[in-house]
Amino acid sequence: MANKLLGLVFAVLLTAPALADEIALNPNHPESYVVVKGDTLWDISGRFLREPWLWPEIWQVNPQIENPHLIYPGDLISLVYVDGKPQLRLQRGGHPTIKLSPTAREERLDRAIPTIPIDAIKQFLTQPLIVEEGELEAAPYVVESADEHLIAGAGDRVYVRGITDTTQGRYGVYHPGDELLDPDTKELLGIEAIYLGDATVERFGDPSTLSLDRTTREIGIGDRVKPVSSDEIHASFLPHPPATETKGRIISVYDGVTQIGRYQIVTINRGAREGMEVGHVLRVHQAGQEVKDTVTPSAYDKVTLPDEDAGLLMLFRIFDKVSYGLVMEATRPIHVLDYVTNP
Repeated sequence: MANKLLGLVFAVLLTAPALADEIALNPNHPESYVVVKGDTLWDISGRFLREPWLWPEIWQVNPQIENPHLIYPGDLISLVYVDGKPQLRLQRGGHPTIKLSPTAREERLDRAIPTIPIDAIKQFLTQPLIVEEGELEAAPYVVESADEHLIAGAGDRVYVRGITDTTQGRYGVYHPGDELLDPDTKELLGIEAIYLGDATVERFGDPSTLSLDRTTREIGIGDRVKPVSSDEIHASFLPHPPATETKGRIISVYDGVTQIGRYQIVTINRGAREGMEVGHVLRVHQAGQEVKDTVTPSAYDKVTLPDEDAGLLMLFRIFDKVSYGLVMEATRPIHVLDYVTNP
C-alpha cells in the first residue's frame, strides 16, 4: 500500500509542470483565504481554480515540514506566482510560512481539513455495504427480539443465531438489498447490504444476546449481523484522473432518490478489476434521451440526443466490481444510468 501511494505521489509530481500550464484559475479567485472550520480542500481549491480537483498540481512540497499536506482552521492560503505559474502557499496560524504538499498519506480524521465532506461518507468507509452473492445468507441472523417485538431499535436486545467467534463482541446489522447488475452486460456485480445499526454481544450462546447500541432503521427477524471492522478511519484522498481510458455508468444511488445532486453517494459499475482507485475523479455525462422526431414525415422516426456534461464525482471506496463515489459538482440533475468518464 505504501509503495502504491508513493508511486502515485511521484506520478503527480512528475506531471505537475505540464498540467500547471493548463490549469485555469477561477476568474473570481481571492488573493488569499483564511481556512475556517467546516471547509474542505475541494471547496477551498474551488475558490482559486476552475477545476478544484487539480489542486495537488499547484501545491508545493516542503519535506522539512512534518505533515505539510495537512491544513487547519486559522491557516492562511495565498496565491503567488513563480516563473509565471500559480502556486498556493500556506501560512500556518501562528507558525512560520510553509508550502502545501500533494503527498498522499493516511492520516487519522482529526482537526485537519478533509479533502471532501467526511460526514457524508463516514459510514461507507467502515461498513461492508457491497457483498458477494450468498454472503449475507451465510451470516448469523436475528431470530427474535428479547421482548418479542416484531421490530427492534436502539436500546432493545435481540437474539442472534450463528455466532461462533466468541472473541468478536461488536457487530453491524444488515438487511439484504438490491442486486447490482451491469446495465450493459447484465453481470451480477454484487449485493447491496443495507446498514441498520450496531450491536454489542451481552452473552454468547445459541442464540447469543445482543444489545442494539445505534440503529438507523428498524431491525427485524431475519436481519443479518457481521463483525464490525476494528480498522481506524483514514482520509487519504488525493484527487487524480484514471491512468487509462474509463467509461462506466451509475448503477444506483444511496436512499434511492431519482435525481442526484451534490454530496450524494452513487455506485458505479467499475471497481478494482477495472483499475479504479480511491481518489479517482470522473466526469458525469447525462445520458441523451431518445425522442420522437415530430417534424419528419415518418411516424416512427426517433433520434437520440447527445450526452450532456452533468458534473464530477470522486471515488472514495473501491470493491472488486463496483465503487462508491461522492458527487462533488452537479451542473444539472444526475440520474442512474448516466455515464462516467475521465475528467
